[in-house]
Amino acid sequence: MLIRPIWKLSSIALATFLAASAPALTADLGAKGEPIKLAMLEWTGAHISTHVAGQLLEKLGYKVEYVTAGNFPQFSGLADGSLSASVEMWMNNVGDIYPKVLAAKQIEDIGSLGLKTQEGWIYPKFMEKVCPGLPDWTALSKPECVQALSTPDTAPNGRFLDYPADWGSRSATIIADNEMPYTAVPAGSEGALVAELGSAEAAKTPLVMMFWAPHYALAEAEVGWIKMPPCKEQTQAHCITPPDVDKIVWSGFGAKWPAAYAFLKAFQMDATDQQKMMLAVDKQGKDLDAVAKAWIDDHESVWQPWIDAAKK
Repeated sequence: MLIRPIWKLSSIALATFLAASAPALTADLGAKGEPIKLAMLEWTGAHISTHVAGQLLEKLGYKVEYVTAGNFPQFSGLADGSLSASVEMWMNNVGDIYPKVLAAKQIEDIGSLGLKTQEGWIYPKFMEKVCPGLPDWTALSKPECVQALSTPDTAPNGRFLDYPADWGSRSATIIADNEMPYTAVPAGSEGALVAELGSAEAAKTPLVMMFWAPHYALAEAEVGWIKMPPCKEQTQAHCITPPDVDKIVWSGFGAKWPAAYAFLKAFQMDATDQQKMMLAVDKQGKDLDAVAKAWIDDHESVWQPWIDAAKK
């Protein structure tokens, strides 16, 4: 009688086990041959969050594409599946389409990004001499303050520098709610906002503007945050408060890419880390992918549990 060595039986058993396990792993990854299309929104923080998430999804075994998308238009793409996910969505600036496609279950909110935020009206600190009473919002309506902020395009109103037009404007609504003598003028881009803040501080040019944190510019400019007026209505259009930042996916995402879905639900971004990366990209001119990779290389203990859990 032929007796097989025990180690050969163990090897055969192991091979059988691995063969049986392989389809299960593939099933967990889902459609790994089809790219996950991540929305690339307009601001650098979102670029960083998205590229960190994208590189980690690649480590998990997926293909990733980065698709340029507008803040409001992205929801149409997420609703029809032409975009797969948006990993840094500031929830106080989602427009009218978001609640509609959420209610229709065309998209899914998969939870907080964990980003500690601040948002509101800011001014260079020297403005406290130009507009006595700042940071209280009522100081902005004093005649000397309105005059200092007035421009040929807005006179007799003062000029308020707002977010780019396709980000939406809550500031214009709040200005109207409180009958403030200001005209909200949209900036052309995030870069234009930053450039104007820098030049206003350098030249001592009066400026009040909409802005947010985390942002590398606030590590270099000394600014004050205006104490906002009470909300006329408790809605996103009439209030500016520190926003939640969530992760949004197409409604079919979880079924199509199960492990990616589990990973993105766990994925978090620290505001201090993000601000350092923004400084590296926007001020030091470093490559976005390289900055994201450097964070990943230095923080394996942070992200490895997310990947391990997603594989289970």
